[in-house]
Amino acid sequence: MADAVPLVDVRAAYLAQQEELDAAVAGVVRSGRFIMGPEVAAFEAAFASFCGTRRAVGVASGTAAIHLALAALGVGPGDEVATVAHTFTASAEAIAHAGAGPRFVDVDEATGGMDPKALAGAIEGTAAVLPVHLYGLPVDLPAIQAVAAEAGVPVVEDAAQAHGATLTGADGQVRRAGAVGRLAAFSFYPGKNLGAFGDAGAVTTDDEELADRVARLRDHGRTSKYEHAEVGWGERLDTLQAAVLRVKLERLEAGNAARERLAGRYDEALAGVGDLVPPPRPEGRNSARHLHVVRTRHRDELLAACRAAGVGAGIHYPVPLHLQPAWRHLGLAWGDLPATEAWAAECLSLPLYPELTEPQQDRVIEVVRGFFSGR
Repeated sequence: MADAVPLVDVRAAYLAQQEELDAAVAGVVRSGRFIMGPEVAAFEAAFASFCGTRRAVGVASGTAAIHLALAALGVGPGDEVATVAHTFTASAEAIAHAGAGPRFVDVDEATGGMDPKALAGAIEGTAAVLPVHLYGLPVDLPAIQAVAAEAGVPVVEDAAQAHGATLTGADGQVRRAGAVGRLAAFSFYPGKNLGAFGDAGAVTTDDEELADRVARLRDHGRTSKYEHAEVGWGERLDTLQAAVLRVKLERLEAGNAARERLAGRYDEALAGVGDLVPPPRPEGRNSARHLHVVRTRHRDELLAACRAAGVGAGIHYPVPLHLQPAWRHLGLAWGDLPATEAWAAECLSLPLYPELTEPQQDRVIEVVRGFFSGR
């Protein structure tokens, strides 16, 4: 379809920095330093500076980042980690990789992020809390940290979708997502705000000992070439991906600003249309606008209309984790997490990325408004 609008356009992101990206990849190939080359350390330093943390440790994926962050804290068999079910499966899967199990708590109806009140009723006996910055919007971390601190439980941020998002802490300071919890986990999957050319991730923290342990665990527990202090994993950040990410990091803030501008256009053009609920804008929390997710009781019909018109709308995430076959053994059923289930039934992602043109966005708006005008 000639006027089709994709949900995500990773090719356009590449073309925007093609010359620099090609040169970075070629430089790694010429060097022959494919494993833990200097580009890895350079990217780690740059990303830590961007996030406002002392350390960033590059790893093989966002899933590995959560897994290794939890492992570094000592989370293991017999433990439970409080998290949410309205997220990608990797959030809970990584908990299982650490040998523990997820304890799902409900989300806040207004934002879709972890509900601090629900956490307070479920945190006893957990080994860690893993809140998810859903769609790029930081959760209410000051409230979550207060609950966790009272229980003596560390907070690990799942910041896989929140590169550059900010929030105001209880002390009034503005910090970036990834610089608030004990550790944080990032994904650099190609479609993310900061996307690699394949799988990649990072752990950020201000704790030097934890950073050192994550770095050791990602590299087979290695302390020197043939000395291994503990059992680890092969979860290193690929040098080629580090080179790509270092180039793309230079454009991240400008890209996020473009996302914010486009999100504002959506909010203005779709205000009062049908029963559409725009993405939340809670005070003190600024989204990275990874996804533009609206809610409507007519989600499935609107999705079909968008796709028929060549608009690449999508759903993140249609089946909550507590209702997935992989987590059936936890014994949860429909109705146990009502706010989570409402989000899953009503959420719809509209195209949003820095390279989205205004004519393309106007086409999306036209299709959405047309759907509701015909009802």
